[in-house]
Amino acid sequence: MADKQISLPAKLINGGIAGLIGVTCVFPIDLAKTRLQNQQNGQRMYTSMSDCLIKTIRSEGYFGMYRGAAVNLTLVTPEKAIKLAANDFFRYHLSKDGKKLTLLKEMLAGCGAGTCQVIVTTPMEMLKIQLQDAGRIAAQKKLMAAQAQLSPTTSAGAAESVVETRTTATQITRELLRSKGIAGLYKGLGATLLRDVPFSIVYFPLFANLNKLGQKSPDVKAPFYVSFLSGCLAGSTAAVAVNPCDVIKTRLQSLKRGVNEDTYSGILDCTRKIWQKEGPLAFLKGAYCRALVIAPLFGIAQVIYFIGIAEFFLDMLPKRRD
Repeated sequence: MADKQISLPAKLINGGIAGLIGVTCVFPIDLAKTRLQNQQNGQRMYTSMSDCLIKTIRSEGYFGMYRGAAVNLTLVTPEKAIKLAANDFFRYHLSKDGKKLTLLKEMLAGCGAGTCQVIVTTPMEMLKIQLQDAGRIAAQKKLMAAQAQLSPTTSAGAAESVVETRTTATQITRELLRSKGIAGLYKGLGATLLRDVPFSIVYFPLFANLNKLGQKSPDVKAPFYVSFLSGCLAGSTAAVAVNPCDVIKTRLQSLKRGVNEDTYSGILDCTRKIWQKEGPLAFLKGAYCRALVIAPLFGIAQVIYFIGIAEFFLDMLPKRRD
C-alpha cells in the first residue's frame, strides 16, 4: 500500500504535539536512565530505576525528576517532527511506482529519518544529559563529604559541605559556544548517529508491519489502539536493541564526571573501557528504563500522528480563494 500523503505543515504539527505529550509523560524515567547509565563501578548512587527516582525526590524534590525537561520540551517538537516527516518523505519517494514497499526500502526510509533527526537530537541530548546528571554528581559529592566528616582520621572542619550550583541550559550553551564553537553542541554526533540510525531502521519497518495487521483493508487506517500498541512494541524493541550505543553516547556527552570515574576520547575508547572495567552487561544499563520511555513515547506519537490532529485544525482554517 502506498502511504497516504499528509501535508508538510500537518506532519510537523502532528509530530510536535506527539513529542510534547510523550516527553511530559515519561521524562522522569528518562532521567533515571541517564543517571543509571552514567554511574560507574565505585561510588554507585542508585541500584535501580525506582531507587533512583525515590532518592531524587528526597534530595531534589518532585521537580528534580524534571531537570532538563525544558530543553526536551523546547526541542522535541522539531526533533519528532523531522523524524516522522522524514520517514514519510522517504517512504513516499521509495514507493513512487505504486508497489508495496519491500523490507529493504522500509529500512532505507528509516535510515534516512534517523540521519535527518540528529541535527536536532544531538544538541538536545547534549544539554539534557548535563542537567539530568548534575543531581547525581552533587549527591555523590555530598555523600563523600559526609563520609569524610564521620571518619576519625579527618580533622574537624576539614570536609566542607558541598553545595550544588545549579546551571541552566542557556549557561551551558553559552559556555560551549564560547569555548568550542558550534562543535561543542555536537559532541557525540557519531555516537548519536550510531544509535539513532539503527533505531529507525528497526523501528519504522517493524511499526509499519505491526500496524498493518490491524487494518481491515489497505485503504482503511488501523484502529488507534493498534497504532498505539504497535508503536509501543516497535519502540521498546528498537530501544533495547540499540541500548549499548545509547550507553556510549550518554558517557561521551557527559561533560562532568563523578569521583574516580573514567573519561573517554571517543567511541572506541569508551567501548573498550566499559568492556574491560565494567563488563559486557554494562552496555545494558538503563535498558528497561529506555524501553519504558520509548514504548509510550512512540505509542502516543503514532496515535496522534496517524489520527491526524493537525489536519482537523488545518481544515478549519479559511481556505484562500484563487
